[in-house]
Amino acid sequence: MTPPAPADDEKEALRPLLARIWRDYLSHHKAALFLSILCAAVVGIMAATVLQLLEPAIDGLFLGKPVTIWGVFTVPPGNALTWIPLIIIGAGLIWTAAALGQAALVNRLGHGIVGDIQVRLFGAMIRADLARLRSQHSGGFVSSVLFDANLVREAFTNGVVNYTQHGLTLIAVIGYMAWTDWRLTMIVLLGAPLIAFVLRRFGKRMRKATTGAMVETSNLSTALMENLDGVRLIKIENREAAEEARVGEVVNRRQRHVIKSADSRAFAGPFSNLVAMVVVAAVMAYAGWQARQGQMSVGSFAAYIGLLMAAGQSLRQVTNLQTVMAEGLTAARRLFASLDIQPEIREAPDALPLADGPVTVAFDKVSFAYAPSGAPTLSDVSLTVKPGETVALVGPSGGGKSTILSLLPRFYDVTSGAVTVNDQDIRELKLHDLRARIALVTQEPFLFDDTIAANIAYGRPGASQEEIEAAAANAAAHDFISALPEGYLTRAGEAGLRLSGGQRQRIAIARAFLKDAPILLLDEATSALDTESEALVQAALERLMQGRATLMIAHRLSTVRNADRIYVIEAGKVVEQGTHAGLVRKGGLYARLARQQSLDGDPVAAVS
Repeated sequence: MTPPAPADDEKEALRPLLARIWRDYLSHHKAALFLSILCAAVVGIMAATVLQLLEPAIDGLFLGKPVTIWGVFTVPPGNALTWIPLIIIGAGLIWTAAALGQAALVNRLGHGIVGDIQVRLFGAMIRADLARLRSQHSGGFVSSVLFDANLVREAFTNGVVNYTQHGLTLIAVIGYMAWTDWRLTMIVLLGAPLIAFVLRRFGKRMRKATTGAMVETSNLSTALMENLDGVRLIKIENREAAEEARVGEVVNRRQRHVIKSADSRAFAGPFSNLVAMVVVAAVMAYAGWQARQGQMSVGSFAAYIGLLMAAGQSLRQVTNLQTVMAEGLTAARRLFASLDIQPEIREAPDALPLADGPVTVAFDKVSFAYAPSGAPTLSDVSLTVKPGETVALVGPSGGGKSTILSLLPRFYDVTSGAVTVNDQDIRELKLHDLRARIALVTQEPFLFDDTIAANIAYGRPGASQEEIEAAAANAAAHDFISALPEGYLTRAGEAGLRLSGGQRQRIAIARAFLKDAPILLLDEATSALDTESEALVQAALERLMQGRATLMIAHRLSTVRNADRIYVIEAGKVVEQGTHAGLVRKGGLYARLARQQSLDGDPVAAVS
């Protein structure tokens, strides 16, 4: 689902990327962002201010000299012992209050942004075309929602605020250093170009490693989900060791990228420190020479060294934040690449509403291919289903029967021809109205890990308990639901696995009863059931089909025998149509399939 980061020139793409991050996310939390940056600025400035107090503290407390605080007021020698500690405590209180405010604001801001990103990603996923969802593994979605969103949060909340804090600390410290001795500060700034070169070099490595780590994180999510979904097959085939090795290989690939990124982050610091140590050595040599000339006091030297060390600490923090920002920008590119893909199945701007009441469904010379350049799955299919009619689709597996059902709710759009409801092309109808008029019961019905009542009412969330129970009774499900320990409040479990296949099927039929849609699609709704369950489900389905336009796929002769019309689908084409009796007399493909009692079997086998 999540495409890799684009390979365009990152410098050119950076400005619009940052603008979009601001527009889509940060601008919704402007007050918290600006307050947190203000707190960070206070923290940075106060950090430098406290260090600048070293000079008057040493000169006033140890040397007994009169000192000037921040160039504003003078402290006589006799009062230094009182005033200087009080000033440092006051500065510390302001520093602490700002730091606490920054932390609280950043936490709320960061998690709010994560929530925004995750909701948008889920919205894009759930509205994506079925073709796209089927072509991408769900592991990519999970990785984006959980991993990439947090990287963006870390970069554009903690990263931005901490950049502000340490950047301002650096600026304030250099300002105080220049105030103390501008010549010495010029020596210090000679190391800046070399440090910038180091950061740029390691930053490029970090971005490349981060991109690789994100791709492999998606692959790891995919591997884990596949193994959880296929655990029964893995066990029966004794493939535990093989799957462990496969996942281990993915983990190792991801680790290689993660280690490269961590190395780049870790190595940047020591190289920056090496440059800083050379600068410190030059400062000490110059300061020592000045002290011998009587031009620098002990207090000035101590304050200057303290400020220089603080500058080095802030520089290391900024260096570490390079990784955070690189990861965040890479994750943002991946997220926006996913969000920008527009679904092809869209409602027309002038879409028409679909009126309530009975409907007639028609396929008019419909052709369809899953890929634009691929072989057609359906060719020139025409069929009609009127209100109260039951139309059955039969034929060999892979012939295109399920594709016909998928075209009616616009899971896919036809390549040529038209699907109409009451003589209106479904592409001209409001998508919500169309799908609200269709109920679907499949061979493997899906249930959410929610209460049975919520699963029945999924298509009608506002349904009353009485309506839910009436639908369950019509679906022959009320008795077994009532016998459960918590009745309708019993949770179905993941994918409904706490219930048997027949029970899940009857709950799906109850859901269709409650939706009360005029179009009913049945996709082999009884094929996976035992004889007893099939009888109960078949009776419920017959009640459900009354008065509706029903289009069904079935492979059992007993299921389609009473259909008003049967269409035999082979290789994407309608090869026969008629009633059961008429098709049997005709002696064609349907008659051969009927003789073997399997309406989706191999016609060659049926002949033999």
